[in-house]
Amino acid sequence: MSNKQRLVLSIIDFLNQSIEDGTVKQDDKESLEVAVQCIGEAFGVDPADKAQADRLSVKPANLLSIFDVFLKTKDKLASPPAAGASASTSTSSPKTPSASDKAAAENYKATGNSHMSTKKYDDAIKAYTQAIALDATNAVYFSNRAAAYSSKGEHPSAVLDAEKAIEVDPAFVKAYHRLGHAHYSLGDYKEAASAFRRGLEVDPNNASLKSGLQNAEARIVPEDDIYDDMPPLEPAPARGVAGAGASGPGAGDMAEMLRNMGMGGDAEGPGGAAGAGGMPDLSSFMNNPMMMQMAQQMMANGGLERLMQNPSLANMMNRMQSGGGMPSMSELMSDPSLRDIASQFGGAGGAGGR
Repeated sequence: MSNKQRLVLSIIDFLNQSIEDGTVKQDDKESLEVAVQCIGEAFGVDPADKAQADRLSVKPANLLSIFDVFLKTKDKLASPPAAGASASTSTSSPKTPSASDKAAAENYKATGNSHMSTKKYDDAIKAYTQAIALDATNAVYFSNRAAAYSSKGEHPSAVLDAEKAIEVDPAFVKAYHRLGHAHYSLGDYKEAASAFRRGLEVDPNNASLKSGLQNAEARIVPEDDIYDDMPPLEPAPARGVAGAGASGPGAGDMAEMLRNMGMGGDAEGPGGAAGAGGMPDLSSFMNNPMMMQMAQQMMANGGLERLMQNPSLANMMNRMQSGGGMPSMSELMSDPSLRDIASQFGGAGGAGGR
């Protein structure tokens, strides 16, 4: 599933929302609607396709909330954190907390846990943030705040805190579960599966991580599946089919083919070959697709061996060796035994197709 298509759908949703809530002027709505249509067609995204929209949606997050998280992260990375501010995205090494700081941080954590039990998620986030400000070396505080963010639907923020918890303590298994859950809730099943796998590398027997990985992998849509709705290619019709159930050229097609190769007996053919009938040109014989197809089919199904045992063929060969030449097409078709040879030759493909 393409992350670019996820972004495009988020942009389209943002533009449509801007049209509906009056963000843009009335005069600009028509132009914006055209832009939405062009963007969707260019990237193969159709918001009206519910199945596709469900796969690509990042809800409950939206483009604005994701961008807001980015700006906050960028600002925190650009300037040192103020006292008491969240250290969730700071790249500097956290200071070593004193014993009193650790004790106070634990109290804030307990307060946050209490707020979580009563579903006061904003208050819980504030309490965990205060704990982090006092002790940024404890991965539990980041992980708990990630859980609070996910509980109120702010999954992009949960991703940041879960990643920070893993950075602080790569052995803290619960952080991988928080990260996987946040990605899963955003619909990014590949990243969710990756997070669960990372956790299983730390704790291979963790049942929650195994369950999360199984659920995420079940939702991953292979890229090739975007072509599943295309109609199957129709097979090319068989050439030279004659008669019910035949899969190779019939006697009528055989006669026409031999005429084209200079063996016709009723009309003058190319190069002056006339009614007496003559041996066809070898290059024409070998380059004829129908002839080569029949020869291959006869060799594969034993038809060639049966043909060589036919008495009529022996008589025809004796006639040629004695100077009588090849039979004309009229002779071939009027003699039941020779016509049988043509039928065997033309029906070789049908015999093998049962």
